[in-house]
Amino acid sequence: MKPATYIATHPVFRFDEFLAEHARDGRRQRTASVSSLRQHLAAGNLLRVRRGLYASVPRGVRPEEHQVDPYLVASKLADDAIVAYHAALQLLGKAHSLSHQITYLTRYRLRPFEFQGTRFIPVLAPAAVRALPDFGGHIIEVPRHGGRVRVTDHERTAVDVMDSYEYGGGFEEIWRSLSSIEFFDIDAIIEYVRRLRAASTAARIGLFLEQHRERLMVEDRHIDALRALAPKQPRYFDGRRSPGRLVAAWNLIVPEEILDGSWEEIP
Repeated sequence: MKPATYIATHPVFRFDEFLAEHARDGRRQRTASVSSLRQHLAAGNLLRVRRGLYASVPRGVRPEEHQVDPYLVASKLADDAIVAYHAALQLLGKAHSLSHQITYLTRYRLRPFEFQGTRFIPVLAPAAVRALPDFGGHIIEVPRHGGRVRVTDHERTAVDVMDSYEYGGGFEEIWRSLSSIEFFDIDAIIEYVRRLRAASTAARIGLFLEQHRERLMVEDRHIDALRALAPKQPRYFDGRRSPGRLVAAWNLIVPEEILDGSWEEIP
């Protein structure tokens, strides 16, 4: 594929991807690829997002004025990047509040960085699933401004934000956001919880599903399966040891606002 064609059909791409495509016929050398990128940068056809990462610039738009889709950027920050947590809720149109922070899963230890007003936060995939394909699965692809973004699906996102609630925007944001989702594959949720092997996470998502069991058509067998994965001894709902009430069925000490939804009363 010619460089101009590649750039026109790839809104955001990494240098290693461009190099692999540019050298596919076996005749082009790395120096030719670098030279081609420099020419397109100088011509205003490309915008350098960061070292090794580029965005194509539409015709008639100046590079400094081009707003690059942040989810496409996140999807290219590592070769295994998957948009996750609150950013997944936001991308899927289910976040209660909007954020200018995008979290993505990766197996690499990377540093956060900012670009065009968005902060990109790398999160190491949970240890229990890090070596599994797609970090345990439940990944979908969504089209986005000429590209495609890999993102956790509704079921995995619900579990992930309960597992690492600091990346979900806090429990009020999590509860409000998940409450806007009309349907879950409960069996898929249980399957992923088992892979995570996190008892408190099983109890948190179990409590949420129990609160919404009629609307989400949660069956007794679902609740029983999650209760079997819950802690054997009482635990605080979060790491801050927030005061609350013991929900014996889940062995969780749960803050009152989660049990009674008192944040709904705040105007």
